[in-house]
Amino acid sequence: MAASVENRQFSRLDSFMSGANHRSGSPVRSCNFPTNTEPKRKIKPLGVEDTSSSDDDDDENNYRDTIEKAKAELEPSVLDSRDQLTADNWIERNPSMVRLTGKHPFNSEPPLARLMHHGFITPVPLHYVRNHGPVPQASWSDWTVEVCGLVKRPARFTMEELTTEFPNIEFPATLVCAGNRRKEQNMVKKTIGFNWGAAGISTSVWKGVPLRHVLKRCGIFSRKKGAMNVCFEGAEDLPGGGGAKYGTSIKKEFAMDPGTDIIIAYMQNGERLAPDHGFPVRMIIPGFIGGRMVKWLKRIIVTTQESDSYYHFKDNRVLPSHVDAELANSEAWWYKPQYLINELNINSVITTPCHEEILPINSWTTQLPYTLRGYAYSGGGKKVTRVEVTLDGGETWHVCNVDHPEKPNKYGKYWCWCFWSLEVEVLDLLGAKEIAVRAWDQTLNTQPEKLIWNLMGMMNNCWFRVKINVCKPHKGEIGLIFEHPTQPGNQSGGWMARERHLESSADSNNTLKKSLSTPFMNTSSKVYSVSDLKKHNSPDSAWIVVHGHVYDCTRFLKDHPGGADSILINAGTDCTEEFDAIHSDKAKNLLEEYRIGELISSGYISDSPNNSVHGGSSLTHLAPITELAPARNIALVPRQKVPCKLVAKTSLSHDVRLFRFALPLKDQVLGLPVGKHIFLCATINDKLCMRAYTPTSSVDEVGYFELLVKIYFKGVNTEFPNGGLMSQYLDTLPLESSIDVKGPLGHIEYTGKGNFMVHGKQKFAKKLAMIAGGTGITPIYQVMQAILKDPEDDTEMNVVYANRTEDDILMKDELDEWAKEYQDRVKVWYVVGNTIREGWKYSVGRINEGIMRKHLPGASDDVLALVCGPSPMIQFAVSPNLEKMGYDVKNSLLVF
Repeated sequence: MAASVENRQFSRLDSFMSGANHRSGSPVRSCNFPTNTEPKRKIKPLGVEDTSSSDDDDDENNYRDTIEKAKAELEPSVLDSRDQLTADNWIERNPSMVRLTGKHPFNSEPPLARLMHHGFITPVPLHYVRNHGPVPQASWSDWTVEVCGLVKRPARFTMEELTTEFPNIEFPATLVCAGNRRKEQNMVKKTIGFNWGAAGISTSVWKGVPLRHVLKRCGIFSRKKGAMNVCFEGAEDLPGGGGAKYGTSIKKEFAMDPGTDIIIAYMQNGERLAPDHGFPVRMIIPGFIGGRMVKWLKRIIVTTQESDSYYHFKDNRVLPSHVDAELANSEAWWYKPQYLINELNINSVITTPCHEEILPINSWTTQLPYTLRGYAYSGGGKKVTRVEVTLDGGETWHVCNVDHPEKPNKYGKYWCWCFWSLEVEVLDLLGAKEIAVRAWDQTLNTQPEKLIWNLMGMMNNCWFRVKINVCKPHKGEIGLIFEHPTQPGNQSGGWMARERHLESSADSNNTLKKSLSTPFMNTSSKVYSVSDLKKHNSPDSAWIVVHGHVYDCTRFLKDHPGGADSILINAGTDCTEEFDAIHSDKAKNLLEEYRIGELISSGYISDSPNNSVHGGSSLTHLAPITELAPARNIALVPRQKVPCKLVAKTSLSHDVRLFRFALPLKDQVLGLPVGKHIFLCATINDKLCMRAYTPTSSVDEVGYFELLVKIYFKGVNTEFPNGGLMSQYLDTLPLESSIDVKGPLGHIEYTGKGNFMVHGKQKFAKKLAMIAGGTGITPIYQVMQAILKDPEDDTEMNVVYANRTEDDILMKDELDEWAKEYQDRVKVWYVVGNTIREGWKYSVGRINEGIMRKHLPGASDDVLALVCGPSPMIQFAVSPNLEKMGYDVKNSLLVF
């Protein structure tokens, strides 16, 4: 989308953006915008301290006009409903931002086409965001920045002092997340990071105080006296991994170098910083990765050693490709200094053609050249000196026009991205399979041809490749459709995702032959739109999308181990992220049997020529369909995540917590049928985590639900050294924070008076043999609670409950109280692996045939066994012993 020197059209800072690739009126579906013929202008860094190479004052206010024009055409930011029950519910955000880690914390990038539309200077609402936790609510008047450590005069500066007592400089700088283009790496092998697309990059005009002036004011010590590093610390309290402030450091010599333009910034694009970008003050370190530019800056500490922050060591590193997470921890790779990232590397991206753009091939379009466009950048102030494009896999290269909208500072440093363009013949594109780009900088560094995987998925800078495929946009006409490697976040699409899953399906199913062509060229692969998908959201026809593939799971509903609800809860939707979060590779391979085609996210297959012109409204017919609210006032909505706020947390023991979550509305009930469970969904360490829980509160509770959770701490169980990811997350979750809830799901539902619906079939029992292990007591407890609450339900219940020790027994007081109050209907027997107290009157050891025969009802047509617990307990103890007792385990054993 970025343009060449000769062909400009957008009224941005230097009006560099390009016009349409074809003459006006051409029926080309593309990503271009209306033309503007303003002449090219260069910008000059502003401020008291001039770092530019020119004194041409005529240009110094040009960027202000650009910023104002962009603000005028941008839709207003809003309080997003997705933030309603999070700690960020006070922040206005642009609704078009692509969220990469669910709802919270807010990590996002703009749609690539929108980013490039605005050109050199990115509007603040569209600037990419990387947050590790909630955004601090700061006050300009109360905020201070402390400077301490190895300085002669430690000080604490107010914002007023920073802005009035020091010189300031103002200049444009491009910020890039070290994870930019990470999703490409995740397509090869999963990293520990989330899916950044190619828009984790933005450029703003930053204003602030040079760091070196502040350090000089405080009398920074010499290197001989130990002053070797300058550490930065933010204000945010971060839950989960790290459990501390965000912090990092740079070398003292670099911090004091006037040529680095490092500033303590308080303005962005002519206004005070936005909350997501560090209000009221942050670090800007041009040419470095974004992870070094601490937001919400509170402390600057001069030290001998580098920062000891968790985030300084466990983030922003490129480890060797053979190092996985286990090896990185066991061999302390995180602490080897040679793998730390500071400066950005050379990189480039193709932005025109955009993803799924269609170029019709006809007598009109072949008369004019097509202009390829994109952006490039390098780090450390190095200038991008060359960009090249190949249409034949690297056999030959075409040198592009490169436009640098900025001027270097007086030390010859370049801090911003540049834009490249190349005119090619349409017939050359017709004969090509892909377009690839690489850039070079002034030190002759260039991009590698192939992707180099690393554990954190950072600094990905292999050739950016756009695939070219043939399609039929209209009757009697062929066209070229362009496909980018990935789409950001959990969005489906991209040739890498398709090829990855074609390969995995070929490996797992010999009947599926691997195709050398892409799915668009596979005539046997049907293509479905989003609107097609949404029609198949019922037990009669249940379709899902995973990584761009469409699967018809209707015939698998009755066989799914988690019950039909586990599929129906996602029917008619793209559930890629959730599927990957809870399924094994084996399940992913089994899924291929049900694949029926591919999802195309834009409706380009049309008989109407009007649909061939790409514009802002061309996708309106694919807007998400909002389901009608259910008649009952219930919180759970099928196929949707519902945010619920943590309002109370009670510690019942050293590792057991009772959590109370408020429903979105005070008069709602959760809407969970007895016997079913919910998913809690949270982004933990930048990855989606989903775990199933059964509430212990009654299904009739209004306004809230409760979960009894055992916390599995890391370092306690040698078999699971990392402990429970979700339980530890819940344990550190602050009050008033929210978590996403999805449900109901499960294949067992108790409908009352001894009746069950199991996989849609009715079953009945007068007596229940209930066997639980550990936290598996919660669905058993839920059924018991429903039975005892109904005075007309006389179902008898015999419970055998196994745990490691007495201290691990959950809800013992409640169970004992029921056994005492309903002696004729409730019997409870406990089994512990080891007793830790004298006077234990129940069984010690493991569940066995003797215990089960003594404390459970014998087999009968009116007896059902309900079981929930660890798989080995069910497989090796419960199921075989029930068979010995005469139970028909195929029909009478119900496993939650």
